Amino acid sequence: MYWRLLQLEFKNFIRNPQFGANLGMKILMFFGMAYFSAIFVALPFLLYFFAKKKMDADPLMLFCKFFIYYWVFDLLVRYFLQQMPTQNIKPFLTLGITKKKLVNYTVLKILVNFFNWGNLLFLLPFASLLIYDGGYSVIHVIMFTIGIFAIFYFNNFLNILLNGKSAVVLIVFGVMAAFAALEYYGIIQLSSYSQKIFYSFYEYAGVFLIPVLLAISVAYLAYQEIYKNFYLDKGLELKVAEGKTENIEFLNRYGVMGTFINNDIRLLKRSKAAKSALFASVMFLFYGLLTFTKGYDNSFMQVFMGIFVTGGFMLMFGQRVPSWDSSYYPLMMTQNVPYKEYLKGKWSLIIIGIFTSMILASGYLLISWEFYLTVFAAGLYNLGVNSYITLLAGAFNKKPIDLNSKSKSFGGGGNNFNMKTMLLMLPQMVLPMAVFAIVKYFFGIYPAVASLGILGIIGFLLKNKIFDVIVKVYKTEKYSTLEAFKKV
Repeated sequence: MYWRLLQLEFKNFIRNPQFGANLGMKILMFFGMAYFSAIFVALPFLLYFFAKKKMDADPLMLFCKFFIYYWVFDLLVRYFLQQMPTQNIKPFLTLGITKKKLVNYTVLKILVNFFNWGNLLFLLPFASLLIYDGGYSVIHVIMFTIGIFAIFYFNNFLNILLNGKSAVVLIVFGVMAAFAALEYYGIIQLSSYSQKIFYSFYEYAGVFLIPVLLAISVAYLAYQEIYKNFYLDKGLELKVAEGKTENIEFLNRYGVMGTFINNDIRLLKRSKAAKSALFASVMFLFYGLLTFTKGYDNSFMQVFMGIFVTGGFMLMFGQRVPSWDSSYYPLMMTQNVPYKEYLKGKWSLIIIGIFTSMILASGYLLISWEFYLTVFAAGLYNLGVNSYITLLAGAFNKKPIDLNSKSKSFGGGGNNFNMKTMLLMLPQMVLPMAVFAIVKYFFGIYPAVASLGILGIIGFLLKNKIFDVIVKVYKTEKYSTLEAFKKV
């Protein structure tokens, strides 16, 4: 039965109207998995020999010392990236297949997810090094590996239980970030407790069974949660609540455009999907912390970080225009909606998001004045250039959004991949990185900031001309977009 379900999913994939886009995304995912697989395989060798030769430390103790931070980081990444594979499975509920079999198939797909088995690419080489080069006990290393691997499965099923509970994840991340800061300044040494806890998997027989039992317990609870929510109409049911009329009065002075901005603000306040996008855009503000790591400490990559730090909302919200309105987009198109005002409303909200991020990113002044200038320069480019490019890319995004779904809802997810949007990433990402790096190399930081600022100002001066082009593209793609939205 499971093999038959897999065959049907494959047929659904190749017969899908968006087969080309989905295939392109699968190819990108394959290269992404290959890239991270290579990193996971290389990391144990780097960790092991760096600890022994450079730090003169025990590699296993060093791993245990900082694993608690990676544990929380793994949970955070899973929460935002790992999706529930139920979207293509729920339709089988109308057939003569028991719900138990379908849920079992869903759990099986979760178990073989790359987020889980990918960790073995690190653990197995690391265990081999400990045994063959370090002379560690074979039995104890196996116990340790099983215990650590069980923790990743614990995270996997905990991620399902935390579905839609962004506040909990944010609190956990905030607490761990605070502990990391306190450890950095030598106030609290959380890593010492981490070392004792995880090293006990190796040192004491039977301790490794604790995470195994915890993983099994959480797996059972997650299974019950999936089973309970595994209905075709789950997520469609209406919750009774007191109706509220919201209106931001001063926006009315901007006419039709103000009305559209008002509607989008209501969307961000009410929709679960929009709230998740807004939360994710806030998390982008912390992307700049990668400047501490090797490989990101150059002008080229710092502009790349700056684009994401100041453009989180632009990327999460702007690239999904008009998908945010997919549920009533066909109706809108019958109302003679002024396209230019509609798009200007979206653009204005993107501009507000970028400007707000630029202000909040001023916290990076505590790290480096020069780095903040780089972030500020990227923000200027986002304001005057990328805001238009992102809006233009939305014209080719024909993936509808379920506004009632949570971040990883049981309704599943999809991708917004399109070859045209990939091509638009060249001026969106590569151009500002190249311009900034070249100008900074020859003339210094201030002319480099000015160069991106000038590009942004040029974009603002040509606003009306650019909007004429964007409106024309949206009108060209109008009917194919309507057809795609109606197929869901």
